[in-house]
Amino acid sequence: MSTPTTTRDEALRAIVDATGAAVTDDPDRAQVLFRTEGTGGDGVRAEIRIGRHTVVVDEPPALGGVGEAPNPVENALAGLLSCQVVTYRFWAAKLGIPLDDIAVDVEGDLDVRGFFGLDEAVRPGFGEVRVNVTLSGPAEPERYRELAAAVDAHCPVLDLFRNTTPVTTNLVTA
Repeated sequence: MSTPTTTRDEALRAIVDATGAAVTDDPDRAQVLFRTEGTGGDGVRAEIRIGRHTVVVDEPPALGGVGEAPNPVENALAGLLSCQVVTYRFWAAKLGIPLDDIAVDVEGDLDVRGFFGLDEAVRPGFGEVRVNVTLSGPAEPERYRELAAAVDAHCPVLDLFRNTTPVTTNLVTA
């Protein structure tokens, strides 16, 4: 059962307001560092630590794993999906748009020739990703289109998928 919209939205608006006030008082508070760390396990398994959480990542047998957990690209899609849910909830509250339920389906096309180096013209990542969002609530469709535009403009993981992000890799050998 979902939280009543008004209670959830009031709590989210309070977070938005408090964050806005804190960042206005001290812009350095806007900078947040996220961190994960992990190690490889048997086969292609990885054990990832994210704060106090542990996440397992694996591949299906066809890619050298045992299929014990989602693979890295499935986790990337899950990150996008979950960020969409969070961003829709926050922006619905911020814009005062009543939103009862949200369902998100994300799928991506990946050509494995890029990963395996079989065709250097094929990129190793997704060629296309599709996000399908279903919203329900009492607002007019125009308000939900307004909400979707706000989410498209402010979803951090959607931004990662749409834009180049500088990445620095440091190699340490033992």
